[in-house]
Amino acid sequence: MRKLRVLARILKRTGAHRIALGFLLFLFICGVVIWIREPGITRLTDALWYCYTVVTTIGFGDVTVTTRLSRILSVLLSVYAVLVIAIVTGVVVNYYNQIVALKQKQTLSAFVDKLERLPELSTEELEDLSDRVRKYMKNH
Repeated sequence: MRKLRVLARILKRTGAHRIALGFLLFLFICGVVIWIREPGITRLTDALWYCYTVVTTIGFGDVTVTTRLSRILSVLLSVYAVLVIAIVTGVVVNYYNQIVALKQKQTLSAFVDKLERLPELSTEELEDLSDRVRKYMKNH
């Protein structure tokens, strides 16, 4: 549940929540149209279940569509789902990359600050700084 809240917060901060909400609205509209147009689907929940199986590319086969309009909507829904998943994934990855870059920049700023105050540092601080430089050089 916490991960969903974090994801929702990231989507809201980046504006990608509009994409996700637009997708959910389109999914619901497709479900309603399919429910109305398909002779074999008599309940909205069955139409929404069908849309879910299209979006997730599971395709159980327990609910199928036969009309041209429903098939076109199924194709549009599946393409839209792939695009939304790609966009949301890209937004989340970019957000975390920016956080990592910011933390590295802050760490570098603190390191440079210590270097500028080198004569003022205590013996322990100098040893700590020296250890960090050795570790960095060893890893790079």
